[in-house]
Amino acid sequence: MELWSRADPQLREVVWFALRCRALALLLQAVFNVLIPDHAADAFSPPRSGPRGLWDALLERLLGGLGRWDAEHFLFIAERGYLLEHNCAFLPLFPLGLRLLAALLPCPVPLQPRSRLLLAAALLNALLAVLAAAALLALGRAVLRRPGQAFLAALLFSLSPAGVFMAAAYSESAFAALAFGAMWQLEKGRGWLSGLLFALAAGARANGMVNAGFVLYSWGRCFVLQLQGTAVSPRELPVLWKQALSLVASAALVCAGIFLPFALFQYYAYVRFCEPGTGLAQSVPEALLQLARDKGYRVAGVGEDKPPWCSQRVPLVYSYIQDTYWNVGFLRYFELRQIPNFLLALPVTLLCSWAAWTYVSTNPRHCLTLGLVRSKSEERGKARDGFCGPAAFVYVVHSTALLAFGFFCMHVQVLTRFLGSSSPILYWFSAHLLLEHEPLLWTSGTDNPASGKPPLGKSHSSCGKGTSDNPVVRLLLNWRSITPLSKSILAFFLGYWLLGLVLHCNFLPWT
Repeated sequence: MELWSRADPQLREVVWFALRCRALALLLQAVFNVLIPDHAADAFSPPRSGPRGLWDALLERLLGGLGRWDAEHFLFIAERGYLLEHNCAFLPLFPLGLRLLAALLPCPVPLQPRSRLLLAAALLNALLAVLAAAALLALGRAVLRRPGQAFLAALLFSLSPAGVFMAAAYSESAFAALAFGAMWQLEKGRGWLSGLLFALAAGARANGMVNAGFVLYSWGRCFVLQLQGTAVSPRELPVLWKQALSLVASAALVCAGIFLPFALFQYYAYVRFCEPGTGLAQSVPEALLQLARDKGYRVAGVGEDKPPWCSQRVPLVYSYIQDTYWNVGFLRYFELRQIPNFLLALPVTLLCSWAAWTYVSTNPRHCLTLGLVRSKSEERGKARDGFCGPAAFVYVVHSTALLAFGFFCMHVQVLTRFLGSSSPILYWFSAHLLLEHEPLLWTSGTDNPASGKPPLGKSHSSCGKGTSDNPVVRLLLNWRSITPLSKSILAFFLGYWLLGLVLHCNFLPWT
């Protein structure tokens, strides 16, 4: 540990800060779960299997807040598989991981399957959140080329406004770790490993398929920039065509691999619900069948009528469930009664919109040319670094596309966790604003602000020589003296982090 500390104190601080934040989140959700009675929400709540023992009751008290809302689906899938049609909106990678870890955990006391799965979820997501923070640090260093900005962004990730979903039995931590890790590997030039991680991410969340755009853009941009400034003779054309065809074939193969988990799961669902096997109904408990009858859930292998989506030209259970069960679609959420949910999504919408505007207004030519034309500063090897650097372009496009899709086509309140687990922009831009406008950080050994304001204390060279200075902690300890902008950013992160633990863990409406 000491060698690791000396080699990379920023990584050590990111890991320890992530662990401390996760431990505090688990403690607070347990306290709030005990003090605040659960709301009687109209949410999926399957019947429990078997009698609960003393240890089951204790674990439910300590970790029960991790199993609310959609977490019930993940825990149910991990325990019983895809018995109910609407469970198919939740992809299988995370439930498989839960089931595997629950089976491997040594357990000296008897526990019901749900209790083992809750314990597995707490441990697995703690590990994945730490890996995600470390991956975000490495990705930020590669893209931003400002270690201090990358460091601050990785620390902010541990206090993410979507923090409760990173801790609960949701797939957000798994997706963030895989997606950020894949982006980092792509920046390092390891395209095939990146494709593998992106494929795993697409097995955790459906929006992981969008990440194929990173591979296409990265490889396409490298090829286009390679052609610029060089005269191609007729003799070189066959070689050039060969390179282009090889690039297209490789990109198509990687993208097919990224889409494969989702496609395989759709096929599995088709076989499960459109061509049900015999004898499945006898293995479903009567209490669950009764719940399905009461709520109108479709049970695999029960009933002779095929679901409507089975007869579609492209039978996609995922899109059918989003449309039928949750009424997800373009502008469907634009109703007066949804104004509170739009207000919940307002901070992340404003922050990510501001990030897009800042980047475009700073780099209009780069954006108009889609980053496919080298600027003079890039040709001289003096490209801008930080959030507004050319390397961040594709991440800003990705974040803005997710924001637009989520705002107009999804339940808008999920935008906070949707963007917080899918894109680094929320954390990079927040770190950029803090370093630009907070004088207290100009003395903390972080990078100099892009505006050219001189640091007031230690230079960046002091960072990494044994100091364990945490800029987030420093800002919180000096709350009264920091700027209103810094207070607003930290209030958003900490407020949503804490409110999520209070509300979500007691079946109260949250993002």
